Amino acid sequence: MTPMLEAADVSRGSRRVIPPTWLVVALACAGQFLVVLDVSVVNVALPSMRADLGLSEQGLQWVVNAYAIAFAGFMLLGGRAGDLYGRKRMFLVGLALFTLASLGGGFAQEGWQLLAARAVQGLGAAVLAPATLTILTAAVPEGAARARAIATWAAVGAGGGAAGGAAGGLVGGVLVDLLSWRWVLLINVPVGAVVLLGSVLRLPESRAGDRRRLDLPGALLVTAGLALLAYGISQTEAAGWTAAATLVPLLTGLALLGLFLAVESRTAAPLMPLALLRVRAVWSANAAMFLSGSAMFCMWFFMTLYAQNVQGYSPLDAGLALVPSSLAVVLGSKIAPRFMRTLGPRTVAVLGTAVAAVGFGWQSTLRVDGPYWTAIMVPGILMMFGAGLATTPLAALAISGASPGEAGLVSGLVNTSRTMGGSLGLAVMSTIAATRTADDHTPEALTDGYALVFRVGAGVLLGGVLLMLVSLPRRTATG
Repeated sequence: MTPMLEAADVSRGSRRVIPPTWLVVALACAGQFLVVLDVSVVNVALPSMRADLGLSEQGLQWVVNAYAIAFAGFMLLGGRAGDLYGRKRMFLVGLALFTLASLGGGFAQEGWQLLAARAVQGLGAAVLAPATLTILTAAVPEGAARARAIATWAAVGAGGGAAGGAAGGLVGGVLVDLLSWRWVLLINVPVGAVVLLGSVLRLPESRAGDRRRLDLPGALLVTAGLALLAYGISQTEAAGWTAAATLVPLLTGLALLGLFLAVESRTAAPLMPLALLRVRAVWSANAAMFLSGSAMFCMWFFMTLYAQNVQGYSPLDAGLALVPSSLAVVLGSKIAPRFMRTLGPRTVAVLGTAVAAVGFGWQSTLRVDGPYWTAIMVPGILMMFGAGLATTPLAALAISGASPGEAGLVSGLVNTSRTMGGSLGLAVMSTIAATRTADDHTPEALTDGYALVFRVGAGVLLGGVLLMLVSLPRRTATG
């Protein structure tokens, strides 16, 4: 196994005052929180955006998809750019792009202006997100301290993100109710400016140490392939899985990714060294992240739909109802390092996924008249506590297989696995729910559809447990 990312990677800045570790972790996690929160925070603002800008139903869908597609498509490129040109530099570039695009979107007067701003936001997020994890791991020494730092990063990612997540629903609901839809974007500007200033002054720089050029053909192929896959997935809800609008981009995206692998096997300085995919810790942790994310990502979305469409909650009330779940994912992420030291990352990942599967199984028994405590709160806590417990060791395992020169790329791969797994899972689960309800929008039919989704999710997570038991390495230095 290749050695873990060494904190000495910041040797260029050895003569400078080294910032306290807590500050580096705080800045990196603040950047990650902005990125993942923006996946979901606009959801509750969509009706207001439509009324104000005259967006069509398809245009409204693209408010979400423009961000998600750019985010997924450019993630590996953003991670590799950080390795080659400096993680701090790419963090600042991504954060500046994200903040300026938020400002432009907040002042948009036409639908196309909002969509363009969301696409640029996604591009900035794709550059920013991989840098958050590599800056954090470069600054924190290997061992228990790094596991705790990764746990904080994982808690921020799981608690703030996911479509319709509690944090996004809560923050978005407050901003739309008290101010206007524009503030779900404008709120990023002061926060981004503060993080940007702190990062310029205090973040250390690190890079892989070599001066290779970026593999442009590989970058173009993987970016186009991932973007087309994300676009094809986004079309499934409106067009279905067998429509040309879905199949053409999905098949083209897969073909481009196949061509990308062929190019990478022949180029002297590949964007994605294929040997990295043969490292057990890297491929197994990313496969587990993809599979687990495909189920866990859906939890926020369908829990919010159940709360609003069946139980009659307002968007703000639905966000408040899921606050215990948000706290549970933070708790799971924060206590994971303690278990990792004694049980090992593999066992903790399996345990967390199993706990989440129990929560999904419980949630699949939901009823139209189910009380809050047993229909939303307790199963939600189990699902998200398990998610937090599993995400931290999986991220640590993936990074453990990376050399210093590949850490940014692996960080981008971790984020890509989680994002693409979640997007695919949400598309599949939405189809399952829609098929079960068969255009019957009564509370009883909707409840039946949501219950089936959670049963399928429980099965997927049990499959993830099996995958982890078979493929994850038993011990690493993080354990």
